[in-house]
Amino acid sequence: MKLSGEALAGPKKTGFDEETVRKVAVQVKELADQGTQVGIVIGGGNFWRGRTSENIDRTKADQIGMLATVMNCIYVSEIFRSAGMQTSILTPFECGSFTKLFSKDRAMKYFSQRQVVFFAGGTGHPYFSTDTGVVLRAIEVEADVILLAKSIDGVYDDDPAENPNAKKYAEVTIDEVIEKNLHVVDMTASILARDNKVPMWVFGLNEENSIVNAVKGNFSGTKVLV
Repeated sequence: MKLSGEALAGPKKTGFDEETVRKVAVQVKELADQGTQVGIVIGGGNFWRGRTSENIDRTKADQIGMLATVMNCIYVSEIFRSAGMQTSILTPFECGSFTKLFSKDRAMKYFSQRQVVFFAGGTGHPYFSTDTGVVLRAIEVEADVILLAKSIDGVYDDDPAENPNAKKYAEVTIDEVIEKNLHVVDMTASILARDNKVPMWVFGLNEENSIVNAVKGNFSGTKVLV
């Protein structure tokens, strides 16, 4: 599952909103208690939105963004633990004792122990977003589906914030997403999902019980089919 950093910030629009995160924790715990293996990638947009100044090198700006995702995962992991779950955080680079270094074997071991696994730090390289990171990790751990919990409730043919007549898709193919540049995830992530046949379900994080509903079939967002 990919959680939007902005969505986790709630009405404050920046930083953390504990009530929002706790609602996510309650839903994920329900799924985990039923035996669903859950891996989570979190964006960093509640702290950092890319290069904000021409005086900052792109590589350094992306590194700041990677660290923002680590902060998010540490925070959300702790809220999950307070809700009664076991969690682990994996990163593609060393963070001292804060996290463990990612490997597929380590991730699969934690899943077998019924832990919720956070994949922080993106891909570990600049020029790749957390969109690409979530698709990459989903492929590596052989996930059944990627759940994209966003601040918007699905995929539209135009920006609904600017166009009140924008049409929401119930289903759309990944080829259509790429051809029409529908901004479900960035283009690199879209092509990676298409080539490895990983479906994505897009829905609004702030809708009532939206994560559980998505997994249990009561889904009101957009399914991106491969």
